[in-house]
Amino acid sequence: MECRVLSIQSHVVRGYVGNKSASFPLQVLGFEVDSINSVQFSNHTGYSHWKGQVLTADELHVLYEGIKLNNVHHYDYVLTGYTRDTSFLEMVVDIVQELKRANPNLVYVCDPVLGDHGSMYVPQNLYPVYKNKVVPVADIITPNQFEAELLTGKNISTEKDAVEVMDLLHTMGPDTVVITSSDLPSRLGDRFLVSFGSQRHVRPDGSRTTQRVRIEVPKVDAVFVGTGDLFAAMLLAWTHHYPNDLKTACEKTFSVMHHVIQRTISYAHELAGPGRRPSPPQLELRMVQSKADIEDPAIVTEATVIS
Repeated sequence: MECRVLSIQSHVVRGYVGNKSASFPLQVLGFEVDSINSVQFSNHTGYSHWKGQVLTADELHVLYEGIKLNNVHHYDYVLTGYTRDTSFLEMVVDIVQELKRANPNLVYVCDPVLGDHGSMYVPQNLYPVYKNKVVPVADIITPNQFEAELLTGKNISTEKDAVEVMDLLHTMGPDTVVITSSDLPSRLGDRFLVSFGSQRHVRPDGSRTTQRVRIEVPKVDAVFVGTGDLFAAMLLAWTHHYPNDLKTACEKTFSVMHHVIQRTISYAHELAGPGRRPSPPQLELRMVQSKADIEDPAIVTEATVIS
């Protein structure tokens, strides 16, 4: 059975971010991907220079209308990431709601990009749109700790807090929540980050059960761009293959990330030379070179069931 994803994200000519980070890995794993490019830039904005165009909410609507007029708007998944514009985000919500009416089984995977490490890097007026409109229609969300705290109004300083925040996010809409990174100390030492996942299921008798996991992820001393987009795409793929097993889906997803990042950092250091910090172009994700790891990742990150 063909599985089709509508991915509404940014596009870059050079490098990997947004749709460039998501499409190839999803296609490698057998998904048909229809891409709408929310921006078209020469490269990501971490470079010294960048040029390009931004798609407006009206232009997004026109593209969607074209798909609809041809009656080819049946989707199994919608995937979205970074957006800076409230009207664009509201149009995305309208599209998701319409697609869900056409296919009630559609799964919306949303990376609610708001900020990190205590500060927002999108305009403040996006926050209420995410909280009140986007998260309620999302099925899977991938916030970092800051975003999860912002959306729920609750701070995370213990594992118990993380579980409570994920439960609050469940009550807002999504059945699957993965907090991609946190500031909590890892049991494996300070070279690891701690991530959390929670998945809510409805049993045949109508009762609910929740699986929660903790994942310890090796830190890498570099700034990568496009990793969040790759992560959301891989979580989409692996939760599709393991719909009732968040532990395995997370292990596959985080292991893909580990392989891609390790390959990227090794190559970047090789290019930069001894003792020199790699530049943004040198740190572009080694996506094509990681094809085999994307298709069948060796499990290097194990998830622990916490409840």
